Amino acid sequence: MTNNKQPIYDLAIVGGSIVGATLACALKNSGLTVALIESQPQSVAVARRQAYALSLLSGRIFAEIGVWDKILPQITDFRQIRLSDADYNGIVQFQPTDLGTEALGYVGEHRPILSSLQEFLADCPHVSWLCPAEVVEVEYQGSGAKIHLKVDGVQTQLRTRLVVAADGARSRLRNAVGIGTHGWKYWQSCVTARIKPEKSHNNTAFERFWPSGPMGVLPLPDNRCQVVWTAPHAEARALRDLDEKEFLELLEHRTGGLLGRLELESDRLLFPVQLMQSDRYTKSRLALIGDAAHCCHPVGGQGLNMGIRDAAALAQVLQEAHQKGEDIGTMAVLKRYERWRKWENLVILAFTDTLDRMFSNNWLPVVGIRRLGLWMLRRIRPVKIYALQLMTGLRGRPPKLVL
Repeated sequence: MTNNKQPIYDLAIVGGSIVGATLACALKNSGLTVALIESQPQSVAVARRQAYALSLLSGRIFAEIGVWDKILPQITDFRQIRLSDADYNGIVQFQPTDLGTEALGYVGEHRPILSSLQEFLADCPHVSWLCPAEVVEVEYQGSGAKIHLKVDGVQTQLRTRLVVAADGARSRLRNAVGIGTHGWKYWQSCVTARIKPEKSHNNTAFERFWPSGPMGVLPLPDNRCQVVWTAPHAEARALRDLDEKEFLELLEHRTGGLLGRLELESDRLLFPVQLMQSDRYTKSRLALIGDAAHCCHPVGGQGLNMGIRDAAALAQVLQEAHQKGEDIGTMAVLKRYERWRKWENLVILAFTDTLDRMFSNNWLPVVGIRRLGLWMLRRIRPVKIYALQLMTGLRGRPPKLVL
């Protein structure tokens, strides 16, 4: 069965997870009509068992959008970061006083973040949810694009001036137009799990480096923690499959006993780690955001924050162009977004890659260099502030969503 009606939108966002939904929320009052296309029902999309570090800038972006008051009560902040190199006693501690802020960041689970964004859009007449909906094909034309969809088994079409790919690292939209990528898969995989510690986490985020890879322990509400443990593939698989008691004993050792006895609150999940940067973020009538444009090592919790900044930057560019009467799908407009975000993201990709390579080895010259770096972070305040600003998203050009 085919539906021949072709609704016309200013933009269609393909991918309704956090980054795609953030863009839709940022455009809620822009006057632009938005189609948000998601392959899964909303109830399924929110059910992913993940937790994320949210930077100070991500919090400010959500505040400017107007959704932060829905998200913040359901997540937790962290007011201290402890950075350490295995058992080396030269620990670097970051405090809110270093930046003059109340917190250094936040940690939230996937469900409350995405469900808050979905609720925020529920009463918006300019945003249409199409889910579950499968994108079959996109035809790019001079003045817009035609998207062929399958919605509840019914074939339909819509027209739009701009297509936004928020469909993940294996983006079908990116691949369909031949945009190449550069990068590599790491020798490591990441094991994630939620734990319940005996002692209070005291709103502290731990980043502890071991020769096998970095391990982060992030605070969650109700005195729970999210573990993000990176190790070579075989070791990571062994950690996932290890007897629960042995896994917890090893984790207690790796956390130095600071959290006391630990209980496992979730299954252990495993995913490979990669670095990827798209050769370009835009083509005529197409823009890439989030993992469709780039992927980074999980060290430092930068991945989702990069995508949120992409969404906010693209929203600002589109709103400014719309207010000037420009065609938002042209390269003249989209290049402004690409120039802004591609190079800022490259800095973060290089930063996370360098951190992982510098700390994930035992080569003595590198050990000496990284411990000198830790000494500089402890002793030289401008170095410490610069690193902290980079981690919290306060370096670079901040998006301005209230125009």
